[in-house]
Amino acid sequence: MAELKELLELSDLNEVWETSREKPVLLFKQSTTCPISANAFNEFNAFLNDGSSDTDAYFVKVRESRAISDEIAEELGVSHQSPQIFLVKDRKSVWNTSHDAITVNSIKEALNNA
Repeated sequence: MAELKELLELSDLNEVWETSREKPVLLFKQSTTCPISANAFNEFNAFLNDGSSDTDAYFVKVRESRAISDEIAEELGVSHQSPQIFLVKDRKSVWNTSHDAITVNSIKEALNNA
């Protein structure tokens, strides 16, 4: 099972970027006040808990950690949405999607195509 780590400081992003140089990582942005975001986060956790991947996984709460969310959008060159998920490889987004398109199957497919 993959471990899920919350990004709390801008410096926490360094771990994401460095790990992505070695292997693809998943990065999830969520709003803690949005039911669509809650559903997407449940899908993300279901993927992590199904045991089919040991991919490193990170998440950020966009309202509580706006600076981190903004830095992710800037670094990856992808407009902010919430919820939003990225597959990051070599500090680049090789796949991303948002809202109801975040499903266990969409995440599996992205990893299979990475």
